[in-house]
Amino acid sequence: MSILSDRIKQLGESETLAMAKRARALQAEGHNVISLSTGEPDFFTPDHIKEAAKNAIQNNKSYYTPVAGIPELRQAISYKLKRDNNLNYSPEQIVVSTGAKHTIMNLILSVINPGDEVIIPTPYWVSYAEMVRFAGGIPKFVKGKFENEYKITAEELESNISAHTKLLLFSSPCNPTGAIYSKEELLELSKILQKHPKILICSDEIYEHINFVGNHFSIAQIESMYERTIVVNGVSKGFAMTGWRIGYLAGPKEIALACEKLQGQFTSGANSIAQYASVAAMGDNLEPTYAMRNKFKERRDLVIELSKDIIGFKTFIPKGAFYLYPDISYYFGKANGETTIHDAFDLSMYLLNDAHVATVSGSAFGSEECIRLSFATSSELLIEAFRRMKISLDKLN
Repeated sequence: MSILSDRIKQLGESETLAMAKRARALQAEGHNVISLSTGEPDFFTPDHIKEAAKNAIQNNKSYYTPVAGIPELRQAISYKLKRDNNLNYSPEQIVVSTGAKHTIMNLILSVINPGDEVIIPTPYWVSYAEMVRFAGGIPKFVKGKFENEYKITAEELESNISAHTKLLLFSSPCNPTGAIYSKEELLELSKILQKHPKILICSDEIYEHINFVGNHFSIAQIESMYERTIVVNGVSKGFAMTGWRIGYLAGPKEIALACEKLQGQFTSGANSIAQYASVAAMGDNLEPTYAMRNKFKERRDLVIELSKDIIGFKTFIPKGAFYLYPDISYYFGKANGETTIHDAFDLSMYLLNDAHVATVSGSAFGSEECIRLSFATSSELLIEAFRRMKISLDKLN
């Protein structure tokens, strides 16, 4: 009899973290690996946020925090949602957790019963499907088309709704594609959802501030969707605070209370110092965030130009986040004499071993024909990474 539970044996490993582990192993062997695999800004946390953390330490804010978050942070998030999104959420409708990933897991465990279906547009963030399966739910994938930047249409949504559908789960800006659902597109989706009032919506907006085309629009801003939508966000991407581990949700009070109840048994309140730092992040000093966004846009434009020199990279211009998500199926069946490329995983491993560039296979995100490349690193490293990839890919014929 196995010592491990069935649930842990059935749980898939995060491919993004697995690739990072492989890259570190090569680095330990002395290879100069350029990592384009992880979703982490390469900037430092802004000074005013670090100062807030220092002040919290000096003022001995080192005790257990309320499960749903310190009052100051829940109020600051309420203020931010009104300021940035014109959304009215009271602090009682907000729950702070240890990152957006933790937030989404809390939500899924709080609303999904075994057999419930969760519609997930593909490509999707790597952990969505495993979270649903862990709760006993059934992921129902709806494949977006390249021609529509992998976003699903209202017709595609409607054709996949069943009597068992409980939740629609998606991100905008999207990880891994960088696509953004426009206000008009969300309005079209909402018309379908209005026909099915029991379906909840989880809108993952963690990349909200890394938006290259204008103001962010949330599906929760649509009046008919507000009472059914759970907005998920956090400080990791827009404030370069990945290691601080603070995420949050805002939604119907009943759901917020359920997530608080669950979190009270699993982790209790999030780190106290990180919460006080996040109060500063929610404030009005967004200049460092805008500066990071502008730098990401410069890098986005750079990798689009660099990708034009690589035969077989089929991509569109991402409107947000910091990823390029090219279709690389051109290389399927090609070989260099030693290695044959059968799928995106093979290509991703080939680039790691031959070019020493770490990427992530699109199979981790629900699309076998793509790889994900992060441009959250310096322009110099991006130029070198694309130079290496081109050399390696030119060997395949």
